[in-house]
Amino acid sequence: MAKTGFFHHIGTFLLFAASILLLITTISSPVINSIGVLEVKLTNSTNGHNSVASFGTFGYCIRHASGNKDYCTHDHIGYNPAKIIEGADKTDFNTASTDTTKALTRVMVLHPVACGLAFIAFLLAAGSGLIGAVGAALVTAVAWIVTVVVMCTDFVAFGIIKRHIDRDGSGSRAHFSTAMWTLVAAMICLFLAFFIVLLTCCSSRVHRQSHVSKHADAGYANGTTTTKRRFWQRRSQY
Repeated sequence: MAKTGFFHHIGTFLLFAASILLLITTISSPVINSIGVLEVKLTNSTNGHNSVASFGTFGYCIRHASGNKDYCTHDHIGYNPAKIIEGADKTDFNTASTDTTKALTRVMVLHPVACGLAFIAFLLAAGSGLIGAVGAALVTAVAWIVTVVVMCTDFVAFGIIKRHIDRDGSGSRAHFSTAMWTLVAAMICLFLAFFIVLLTCCSSRVHRQSHVSKHADAGYANGTTTTKRRFWQRRSQY
């Protein structure tokens, strides 16, 4: 029973870690300028004035290395990263790539959804009881599915942007940044937490049934079992 409790605590911790990791992805640019899903180092024609385009969940930022004030968009769902790169670095995108990346950025609204589900699963797992553990496992499964979906769309959308930039020959370079890797780490944490919480829940139930069965067998062996009396056999307590 002690081992079961220990592993359940590990599962609970993984759910909390997944919540924090998904929160970091959610508050990427433009909420926090220095955190991005994809970052593009722009040449701006000269190496001495390089700036960085940081694409996040609800928009993007242009960070200037020269010390000028960063430019960030307002928070909103969906934007057009291909058009932004075209305007900043003259990289050519075809219509299909432009439309696809624009549409997929709308799916990034699932970042905070997954974060909320992971935190709910953490609260359920932190609460004692079989029902809470079962609920935590179910919510964790949903959170994991949502995280996998949005992670795949992020890789597809920004993979298209990255491929065009790297092949353009302008000198700009793109790479997946912090918010993408925290998303991947959260997906792994949720995957492990689901199985740990589910297995500890099942083992706890089996242990409880075994414990009840042992007590029942002990009662039969000692001859202390009680039989249910009919209502006419019960004496009045008064």
